Amino acid sequence: MSRTARHAGLTGVYTVDPLHSTIGFSVRHAMIANVRGRFTAFEGILKLDGTRPTRSEAYLTVQTGSVDTGVPERDAQVAGPDFLDSATFPLMSFRSIGVFDAGDDRFRVGGYLRIKDVELPIRIDLEFGGASQDTDGQNRVGFEGRATLQRSDWGLDWNTPLATGGVLISDKVKLLLDISAVEVPRTQP
Repeated sequence: MSRTARHAGLTGVYTVDPLHSTIGFSVRHAMIANVRGRFTAFEGILKLDGTRPTRSEAYLTVQTGSVDTGVPERDAQVAGPDFLDSATFPLMSFRSIGVFDAGDDRFRVGGYLRIKDVELPIRIDLEFGGASQDTDGQNRVGFEGRATLQRSDWGLDWNTPLATGGVLISDKVKLLLDISAVEVPRTQP
């Protein structure tokens, strides 16, 4: 069975399930260890074309004040004016502009990420995790994604130099996505 035929049944509109998805990140701290975090409030829409995956689309919005690193003081700083400034910019967003089929259930999604008042292009490497029907009879799809960005490109450049050289927080941020999305039922004509 061809890959196109195998994915044809996935064509449809899906909503991201925030209870079974993670929008996370990892950043190097003190030049020696990674700190991980996630956002707890987000929503998204996937418009999938299983026959021609390159025609698929993705949209995601994240509430910047929902950052959770497990340390409330750090969360307050990340959500505050030093970084995301969630009081002024409560949302960040992603919109796709193109999907490239990289083969073997892997895709590269190009799009624009808006953080604060800056919108810049990024590429997200995605792997299709599968499709199934859950216990409620809903059709689901799953994807795992990764992207790397330079936070300073979006004006997130707060930092502190270390006495031993380097800086407290790396400019490089790894975005980590685990997406479970539920198909929106098609209406009958």
